[in-house]
Amino acid sequence: MKTTFVFAHPWHGSFNKAILDTAVKKLEEQGKEYHIIDLHKENFDPVLREEDLALYSKGDTTDPQVKEYQEILKDTEELIFIFPIWWYDLPAMLKGFIDKVMLKDFSYIETKTGLQGLLTHIKKAKVITTSESPSWYLVLFGGNVIKKAFIKATLKGVGVKDVQWINSSYTTSGSNEKRNSFLKKIDRIFS
Repeated sequence: MKTTFVFAHPWHGSFNKAILDTAVKKLEEQGKEYHIIDLHKENFDPVLREEDLALYSKGDTTDPQVKEYQEILKDTEELIFIFPIWWYDLPAMLKGFIDKVMLKDFSYIETKTGLQGLLTHIKKAKVITTSESPSWYLVLFGGNVIKKAFIKATLKGVGVKDVQWINSSYTTSGSNEKRNSFLKKIDRIFS
């Protein structure tokens, strides 16, 4: 099974990068294939520009990086998103990735009853996030953007249905012990 990571954090000294490194190490130990889409290090342009919007309804783009990412996703069976929750939402870089890469006729088609997802070859996904707020607060007061909008609407809309959300709360203010405990959890999840 080929795993693809979509990593959306600008700093490689971050806890998000430690999460990515932990997961990748487990896959390497198991001899599994993986690919990392590191949106910041690859200088992905998340802005949907006028020339792209002109092609949007046709499911096309002028951005060669979008086409490259689509080719990677075509060969993906497990999709892992790793990102911080900022302002109770996805980072702009990841939102731009969704806007530009998940195009019509690649990730979905429109039907009379709504979207029909085309990425059904992706058998499972994990959304691994970090936040300063506790997970219960994100669910209760943050409107639960991650679970309701990103997982149950966006990912489901493109055909990705078996999705697990794992969040590290109090990531900045918490103790090293708490962060290390979370990394052990990630280690177990990828075992």
